[in-house]
Amino acid sequence: MDIRFLGGAGEVGRSAILVNDRLLLDYGMKSGNPPQFPGDVDPEAVVVSHGHLDHVGAIPSLLSGGARPPIHWTPPTRDLALTLARDTLKLHGGTMQCPFTETDVQRVTQVSKTHGYREPFEVAGHEVTFFDAGHIPGSAHVLISEGRSPSSNRTASDVDDRETRLLYTGDFHTDDQQLVSASTARPDADAVICESTYSDVEHDVRGEVEERFAESVERTLWEGGTVVVPAFAIGRTQEMMLVCDAYDIPCYVDGMGKRIAEMLMHHPGFVRDADALQQAKSHSRFVTGQDGQRKRIADQNAAIITTSGMLHGGPAMTYVPAIRGHPANKIAMTGYQVEGTPGRDLLETGSAEIDGRVMPVSAQVEQYDFSAHADRAGLESFLESYRDSRVLVNHGDRCGWFAEELRADGFDASAPDLGERVVLE
Repeated sequence: MDIRFLGGAGEVGRSAILVNDRLLLDYGMKSGNPPQFPGDVDPEAVVVSHGHLDHVGAIPSLLSGGARPPIHWTPPTRDLALTLARDTLKLHGGTMQCPFTETDVQRVTQVSKTHGYREPFEVAGHEVTFFDAGHIPGSAHVLISEGRSPSSNRTASDVDDRETRLLYTGDFHTDDQQLVSASTARPDADAVICESTYSDVEHDVRGEVEERFAESVERTLWEGGTVVVPAFAIGRTQEMMLVCDAYDIPCYVDGMGKRIAEMLMHHPGFVRDADALQQAKSHSRFVTGQDGQRKRIADQNAAIITTSGMLHGGPAMTYVPAIRGHPANKIAMTGYQVEGTPGRDLLETGSAEIDGRVMPVSAQVEQYDFSAHADRAGLESFLESYRDSRVLVNHGDRCGWFAEELRADGFDASAPDLGERVVLE
């Protein structure tokens, strides 16, 4: 089996892996100014692990020429990818920051093929099976086999010696979240392409993080303050809605996360508790953003869950300036802040560039680890099932370091470079 890393090697963003020059795994974009995209490719088919921008952001561009490769994904991933594509068109259509057109997005719907978990399907000369990755709704580990239908229950004696099985983890989590359950799938594989986003981090116990967050928000509300909760639209917004509902915290929800919450209600089988999500949705007040509504809400004694999670756009551009000047207010960051983003600057310096102006912030600023990725312990526990497999580390800022640590622990591990071709025997 021949594997070529077109993106996501030694970096977080623009994930893209080509298998046997025929089957493409993911095709994302790396946010920035300008954004970065994977190398050009003309696959027979595409298989997508999950619906985050760094894995699906460039998918429509694969259909901009004469090719029409089928795109295989879970139902939520399909809907999330289309939502992101249309949002990208709305924000950047007709510029270098958007590599596709509305016509290309329409073509995506025409070639889309959806599959559930543990339902093998044939594509581009391979057998593929999705397994729940526990990252966001619809996220999948992707098992690719050159031989017979994959199965997590087969023994080594059942497998043809000429068959090679590759497991692409995508992004995954080994702990339960409010929105989705932990990944427990460990299908047999000869080689594993493993994400390493948090390979140097140990997450705090999720329940304890939720309690600290809830206590802090409740204290601020009791003291008469307002809490702005910047959150990623896909996964994190809905997670924070569930946390607020569980602790009976009144909250508004603004930004794209509203649409995602509505959409996920159409895929109840891909969330941990569809009834709980419906309850959280009923508990939340969705913001329309019309007629100065946001400025009025910013003056209220409530929590406001809003995009963007790193403060580089979205309704947060209204809420943060409105509440920044009073120390009774609070900004509760819920996700990793990439270096160079306003969110990172705010955490490190107490000020941030919002809409072209550097603004000092007197409001309290806190950060909470609600990550949807496995940490170091989670990665190690997952990989323990693959001690006899080859491990290719990708999707991280310290891939080489983590691969070296794995080798010291007895693994056959390496971290391919961008553009590198790896042959599995």
